[in-house]
Amino acid sequence: MIRLISVTPVGEGWTVRSEPFDNEMMFLSGAKAESAARRMGRTIAQSGATAEIRIFLRDGALAARFVCPASPATHAAEPAA
Repeated sequence: MIRLISVTPVGEGWTVRSEPFDNEMMFLSGAKAESAARRMGRTIAQSGATAEIRIFLRDGALAARFVCPASPATHAAEPAA
C-alpha cells in the first residue's frame, strides 16, 4: 500500500498531510514543508511501506512527485552454530 504525503499551500504558509497521521503540520516556508515531507517519506519507507510525496504550487498545479520505496526488512544475523 502506498502512503500519500502532500504539501499544499494554505494562507501564507504550507501544510504537510499524510494518511497515517491525524494531524497536519504547518510551515511558513515551502522549503521546510518539503523537507519535512521527505523526512516523513523516508521514515515510512524504513517502516516497510512505500510513500509518495506530492508537492503542489499555490495555483494548485502539481509541482513535483517523489516516491520513497519501501525498504526491505532488516533482520539480525543469526549466530553461527
